[in-house]
Amino acid sequence: MRLKIQLVPVNSKEVILPCNYNHLLQGLIYNQLDDYLATHIHDEGFKEPVGKRKLKLFTFSRLIPEEKPMVRDKKIIFNGPIYFVVCSPDSKFIQSFATNLLKKGKIYLESNLLEVISINLEPTPNYREKVIVRALSPITVYSTFKTPDGRKKTYYYNPFEKEFEDLLLKNLLRKLSVWTGKIMNLSEKPKDYYIKPYKVSKRNERIIIYKETVIKGWDGLYELKLSPELFQIAFDAGLGAKNSQGFGCVEFVK
Repeated sequence: MRLKIQLVPVNSKEVILPCNYNHLLQGLIYNQLDDYLATHIHDEGFKEPVGKRKLKLFTFSRLIPEEKPMVRDKKIIFNGPIYFVVCSPDSKFIQSFATNLLKKGKIYLESNLLEVISINLEPTPNYREKVIVRALSPITVYSTFKTPDGRKKTYYYNPFEKEFEDLLLKNLLRKLSVWTGKIMNLSEKPKDYYIKPYKVSKRNERIIIYKETVIKGWDGLYELKLSPELFQIAFDAGLGAKNSQGFGCVEFVK
């Protein structure tokens, strides 16, 4: 399920935020949830039927303006209305977020007072075997290794490396397993399915700082060939890792 939330600044024509504002949007989302639900998702999440991993199973886009934003003094400045997208397979999450946002009517995003103009519930696109999607927030794929001296090192893959696709598909299987409760073989790549760059270049690389952690991800267009179940979870929970930090939200293009 997907929500498109349109906002407009109240006391100014501008919305001024740090260039890296993922944590602010994430905080806004948690603050609109009913307390018990916010605590459950943040502290517990959804557990794998086998294993110890816990997933939060929601994602959100960057802020999308009508006019191109400006960057000045390490701040990003939006003029006029902006919107963002929030997705989750959990109807309770979607309902709680939308209901509380509508009740408040106005919210603060850092020091910016914003009025909620509209909240639209958008259905997941009808299944098609092959689709082109656009990343509304960067898709991030990584592995963590130990160096010979025992330190942890994180390597972020790019869309032209084989591991990028392999780990995206494995991640989707894990999300599906967590959401449905079905035990799945995560070691085997789903046959005949793929996620590959369609229109992606070096210019689509994004470096985001989330609470002092550097995260690399990729925008652009991607071609997906997935089963109906994986198709659904890709749109509802996002592609790749760190979805609840504002990564991997996608929209249907064609």
